[in-house]
Amino acid sequence: MKITLLGTGTPAPSPHRAASGFVVQAERETFVFDHGPGAHVRMLEAGIALTDVTRLFITHFHFDHFTDVASLILRRWDQGGGKLSDLPIYGPRPAKHIFELMFGKDGVFQGDLDARTQNEASVALYHARGGEGERARPKPSVTELEHGSVVEGDGWTVRVEETPHTQPQLISLAYRLDSNEGSLVYSGDTGPCDALVELARDADILIHMCHYVSGTEFNAKMTWGCAGHKLAAEHAARADVGTLVLTHLTEQVAADGTRERVLKDIGDIYSGRVIFGEDLKQIQPLKQQIGSPL
Repeated sequence: MKITLLGTGTPAPSPHRAASGFVVQAERETFVFDHGPGAHVRMLEAGIALTDVTRLFITHFHFDHFTDVASLILRRWDQGGGKLSDLPIYGPRPAKHIFELMFGKDGVFQGDLDARTQNEASVALYHARGGEGERARPKPSVTELEHGSVVEGDGWTVRVEETPHTQPQLISLAYRLDSNEGSLVYSGDTGPCDALVELARDADILIHMCHYVSGTEFNAKMTWGCAGHKLAAEHAARADVGTLVLTHLTEQVAADGTRERVLKDIGDIYSGRVIFGEDLKQIQPLKQQIGSPL
């Protein structure tokens, strides 16, 4: 199992951190979890081929978690030359409605797709790439998930829990991927959540939101649906995970001096390995690194 952090930032624009996005390569699959602004370019920088992506999981529909999804779907379809099946996509309601608005009849990309599937020059390019016959439009296969959902594949399972974030306006999910190569939990955006702790129980890696320095929240609702550094540590400690990866990092958290304080505070709560997320960092479960040089 190899995890690549594509985007470790927030909705705020940053030249250093793309918004949320992660790739997990395991069991001959390439899973993408979220694909916010900038994550798509980070995936190209990481050398991960679009045509290798096999599944996409979206935690929720805040723009910083999914607006690069259109680039992923369209470029994967365009470069696939008619040889790839449509990308399976998983997410909370209203996922089906959102992707229908993008790729359905009279959707946002109607004109583009008409041109690429009907224009003589575009069809000729499709044939030059190895495509055969008429060019089919992309039709993403969308499955809506909810608290308790399970998705299974060859050698892997993804389990789902709902987390508190901005309900009732948006549903937010956390995912756990279990495989023979390791286990990964991605919190998505969350506040305190016992269900997330149980989902992460004994996982190899927990990627957890760390949006602000605990104690600086500006109201109780922020604490309810948005994690600071101490909550991330508490969830990791209670779940007894092997590695805690901090993501969704603001400039406040990542500032020199503050970063060191955050890591010290976390170390006082959680005794496992802590990784301060950075775009393009690659991570493996500790058990895969036994015997490797430090």
